[in-house]
Amino acid sequence: QMELQNVIMLLLLTINLAVAQNTSREEAQELHVGVILDLGSIVGKMARTSVSLAMEDFYAVHRNYSTKLVLHIRDSMSDDVQAASQAIDLLENYNVEVIIGPQKSSQAIFISKLGNKSHVPVISFTATSPSLSSKTLPYFVRATINDSAQVNCIASMVKTYGWREVVPIYEDTDYGRGIIPYLVDVLQEVDARVPYQSVIPLSATSEQITLELYKLMTMQTTVFVVHMSFTLASLFFIKAREVGMMNKGYAWIMTDGVTNLIDSLNPSVLESLNGAIGVEFYVPKTKELDDFAMRWNMRFQIDNPTDPPLKLNIFGLWGYDTIWAVAHAAAKVGIANATFQKPGATRNSISLETLETSSNGPKLLQAILQNKFRGLSGNIDLSNRQLQISTFRIINVVGKGWRDIGFWTAQNELSQHLNKTRQATTHLNPVIWPGESIEIPRGFKIPVSGKKLQVGVCTSGYPEFVKVEKDHITGATKAIGFSVDVFEEAVKRLPYAVPYEYVLFSTKDDGSY
Repeated sequence: QMELQNVIMLLLLTINLAVAQNTSREEAQELHVGVILDLGSIVGKMARTSVSLAMEDFYAVHRNYSTKLVLHIRDSMSDDVQAASQAIDLLENYNVEVIIGPQKSSQAIFISKLGNKSHVPVISFTATSPSLSSKTLPYFVRATINDSAQVNCIASMVKTYGWREVVPIYEDTDYGRGIIPYLVDVLQEVDARVPYQSVIPLSATSEQITLELYKLMTMQTTVFVVHMSFTLASLFFIKAREVGMMNKGYAWIMTDGVTNLIDSLNPSVLESLNGAIGVEFYVPKTKELDDFAMRWNMRFQIDNPTDPPLKLNIFGLWGYDTIWAVAHAAAKVGIANATFQKPGATRNSISLETLETSSNGPKLLQAILQNKFRGLSGNIDLSNRQLQISTFRIINVVGKGWRDIGFWTAQNELSQHLNKTRQATTHLNPVIWPGESIEIPRGFKIPVSGKKLQVGVCTSGYPEFVKVEKDHITGATKAIGFSVDVFEEAVKRLPYAVPYEYVLFSTKDDGSY
């Protein structure tokens, strides 16, 4: 009988708990959040799956929270105007109190200005351009790292390999241009010059890219840093391989915009990248991350049944963690007494002057900035309005895949392995360079076109030092001897190529130099 009573009590307790949870869920106040993504892109599709899983996971863990997010997902269609239109619609017609996104830096600038006007936080986990500054856009929060965070890592590699000239190649967008001043500055600090900057339009055709590559081939610098979006970079490297610039002697460094998506590249693009090295945000492997990746893969296939499988990357993890950051902030602030204050003018859906102002926005912004937690991507701390970089991994594309060649941290700079104390000399694991070469590229070559340095020579009274003769077939002046050997060795040791030719002069007129 006692056992029966215990069973009945347990059943009643379970029923009461379920009723209480359902009641709390029914009573949960809704906080509306806009999500603006390019749903036709790889990153957009990836993020949508991550965002959905994050909502499920957060409220499965926090069942009794009195505030619940309601997401309104919109497609920017990779268009800045469309993204802005969606943001205005979300603010005017749905009174969203937070906007997650947009995906591109160019879109984020205008939408963040809308956020400033309406006091609605705009939190993007993909807009990485340094041109997005919290000084001018106080309601913008970057739930990712600033592109400028990786420039010191790139400069460390340039210094380690002894390269003295580097040519940046970047797309002509806010994203592409934003990193360049920072990159040029840090390269100068390691005595590396930037003789030329190659700017590729986002709408560049195959022919335009090929012409620019031929132009680069006429120069003597053979070290390039590529900073462009996934789609443009894919076309660019295919063309680079076609014109012979993925051969021995060249060095290519990819920024994390491409490297973070390396597992999503088409096999033909990956093949074109052989020998390149890349910088990517490093996320340590954990059992929690492995378990989530399995769930994410299954959900992505359900969400995108006609798409090939994709491997979860850092943008998917940042999307997941962003939802948790906003949900935590919403629970802390709540929406009691939250209002949208209308301006004096009559409401007009096409007038930005009539955007309502959120009374809850400033408190939500502060809660997002003050919240710190361990996410799937690592430590989430947005107190500086952007994530702080801890570690970059450096990879080398080889064959149909890639391998680690080392890591970079602000404390130890370059190292072959993590958790190593800083060494007197920094180095990475061996690299298979373009053309399957194991020799570190010199960083320069004799240019296809250009003037040659003319070096005057005449036979000395001591021919062991300088002896000059004319090639009767080619007409070229040849010089040999100790002094010539010293000169030619000095030229070899210069950090750049100097094409030269010997020119014979006579001393018969005055008998001296």
